[in-house]
Amino acid sequence: MQIRPLDLTDDATATAVHRIGRAAYGVEAALIGFDGIPALGESLADLRSTDLNWVGAFSGSGELAGFLAWEEGARISIDRLCVDPGWFRRGVGSLLLRHALAEVFPGRAVRVTTGAANAPAVTLYERVGFTRGPDFSPVPGLTMASFGRAAGNTPCDGGRGSSDLA
Repeated sequence: MQIRPLDLTDDATATAVHRIGRAAYGVEAALIGFDGIPALGESLADLRSTDLNWVGAFSGSGELAGFLAWEEGARISIDRLCVDPGWFRRGVGSLLLRHALAEVFPGRAVRVTTGAANAPAVTLYERVGFTRGPDFSPVPGLTMASFGRAAGNTPCDGGRGSSDLA
């Protein structure tokens, strides 16, 4: 797998990201029992207009297997981490997350949320050293889990260090 930046002004790239995102969020919707995930209703134009930074994981044959997108600020806020369902359970999500923590925003505070019932995502964030913060319900019928990593944590520190979720 090769990790590289994604350019959503490129039609083929944006289309692949949109397709993978809808497929991945469809799986998450089933896992958490909530089909109102905003990205599921996002058009290609909406996706392209987001103010996010993007990296993708590419197979040896050049196929986009997954992507990670984030917002810059005082803290990094991971907006989405999606893996094509055909690539599930092959370490793509871990690879993207570990790469971003070590190479893209090393040592910076990072936060992320996911559906609290999305066991694979919860396990992934905990495995790479995020600390679980409070759960919250942005809308009735949906419980989200929040996670954070304090500034200075290394990608594989096992969660040592304090949480920075505020």
